[in-house]
Amino acid sequence: MTAPASTGRVAPPRVLTVAGSDSGGGAGIQADLKTMLALGAHGMSVLTAVTAQNSLGVQGAWELPVDAVRTQYRSVVDDIGVQAVKTGMLSSPVLVEAVAELLAGTDAPVVVDPVSVSKHGDPLLAEDALDAVRTKLLPVATVATPNLDEVAQLTGLAVTDDDGMRRAAARLLSFGPRWVVVKGGHLPGAAVDLLTDGTEEHWLRAPRHDNRHTHGTGCTLASAVAVGLAQGMPVPESVRLAKEYVTGAIAAGFALGSGIGPVDHGWRLPADRSMATGRQDQEHVVRATRPPAHNQGPMGVPGLPST
Repeated sequence: MTAPASTGRVAPPRVLTVAGSDSGGGAGIQADLKTMLALGAHGMSVLTAVTAQNSLGVQGAWELPVDAVRTQYRSVVDDIGVQAVKTGMLSSPVLVEAVAELLAGTDAPVVVDPVSVSKHGDPLLAEDALDAVRTKLLPVATVATPNLDEVAQLTGLAVTDDDGMRRAAARLLSFGPRWVVVKGGHLPGAAVDLLTDGTEEHWLRAPRHDNRHTHGTGCTLASAVAVGLAQGMPVPESVRLAKEYVTGAIAAGFALGSGIGPVDHGWRLPADRSMATGRQDQEHVVRATRPPAHNQGPMGVPGLPST
């Protein structure tokens, strides 16, 4: 077979999500892929589970066979390759262990979002899978990004303040990840996260937006961190820019259905996103001025220097 002719254009950074599907489009692999595209990466996916999910909650979940997950992973990594991997919903011990084994053999940074419950409180991780997350998955993580509910499940610690976030981070680091982001968004006041590797501390603070439509925030943050790592940024910068991106997405979150709507992954795009709007007048402008993905700055923002 003759290889296709090269266009001469360098591919954007390649980021793989290993996670479940959200049929409502607000979280899971749907949120991951939207985030990756918005920030200048080529997103790829390994589906671990299918959920029936909408703005009101999760009505059903079906885990894929381990062989199907392994085959998807090998298919992508062995041919296309990856520059960062993000994990999300891994609902059983056998699936956690299988994915951890795959990650251990992959030369790329890993962002672990230890998803255990949905935004609506629906369980997405079996109780007997927690030990596998602690002993198999977290040790291969470059960055782990638990929220306070997940912190409590993994460590047994109930966090109520900054000192509690420090204690929780120390406990999580003892499981083996290089860095931990303890997300304090469930605490009152400003939205404060703690990033630490046990030596450095980075407190990331953002205003709390009065918007209930926050479905997908955890998936979005972890995917944004993975994009930064794929672009070659150090962990602190990747997390800082990811926090800025997700804060904007929360501010722009919109109502969808009759429950909790999603964050807006395209909040940096023009307000009028219609395909028909100005397509003729703008066609030559886009071709002339839009930087190719490999020339975009950090997190896909044109005009910023690459790191």
